[in-house]
Amino acid sequence: MAMFGIALFFGLLLCGLAIRANSRFRREDRLPMQWWLTGDVTWSVPRVLALAFIPALAIGVLAINAALAMNLQPRPGQEGMVLPGLIGTGLLFLMVQRLHFWLIEKTLRRGDS
Repeated sequence: MAMFGIALFFGLLLCGLAIRANSRFRREDRLPMQWWLTGDVTWSVPRVLALAFIPALAIGVLAINAALAMNLQPRPGQEGMVLPGLIGTGLLFLMVQRLHFWLIEKTLRRGDS
């Protein structure tokens, strides 16, 4: 049950950050989703879809990981790695979302979109 609690915590945290970012980027209709190595935006999507993408993906991945952790036995010697792995996955999604917001802000400040 703790596994789903951790997955829920990270899912709600990511959703909260996306809602906060939605108010911060409310003047933009579309937000960039991908950048070329030169920093040029290669494609963008409507704001709500751009902000909901990472939380939706994270919730799916974390829920699957939690379900697998609760229903399958880890390999011998790896029992203590399940919880840190789930937390690490949640933290990774958190960092990716923060990076995405930072790249969006950087792009909007310089006038691209």
